[in-house]
Amino acid sequence: MKLVAGLGNPGDKYKDTPHNVGFRVVDVLAEKLGISGFEEKFDSILYKGLINGEVCFFLKPQTYMNRSGIAVAECVKYLKIPIENILIISDDINMPPGKARFRVGGGHGGHNGLRSIIDSLGESKFQRIRIGVGRPLGKVNVVGHVLGTFSKSDEKLVLDVIKLVMQEIICFLETSKFENISLSVLKKPN
Repeated sequence: MKLVAGLGNPGDKYKDTPHNVGFRVVDVLAEKLGISGFEEKFDSILYKGLINGEVCFFLKPQTYMNRSGIAVAECVKYLKIPIENILIISDDINMPPGKARFRVGGGHGGHNGLRSIIDSLGESKFQRIRIGVGRPLGKVNVVGHVLGTFSKSDEKLVLDVIKLVMQEIICFLETSKFENISLSVLKKPN
């Protein structure tokens, strides 16, 4: 059994914000795998699919970013999912749009959603993918940036790197193989 949890905030006003890139990945993944229908469970939107004969769950916590760990831990505990079979997808302001980083274990890097998950699970040895959304420029604060809107060019870079990320997530679901790697799409001049 495996769990892929994408982090974000519930509600239409947050739908396409940089902070909701984890939700976007889960939505694209469910569509790509032909998984439809969901249930509301564990304070989350939960999809369920069968990948190579193995039950896989896809979770979008509805507890808001800073409390994501409550929903993830409830799901993990109830379904008895081993820590090595958990993949968390989040945004990362320390990477530019168009980049993604895969890693097993590590700290939260200042990300409150990851902090909440680590605190709630009591460990950090889960798989994770961070998708770059860039740092704010000028006088925009971090909260305003991650809860704001992407520029058209940044959004295109993020959507392009999500396509690359899909291949790696599907490989993880099919084979359980996960490596510490970085992916990026080239930014083309205007």
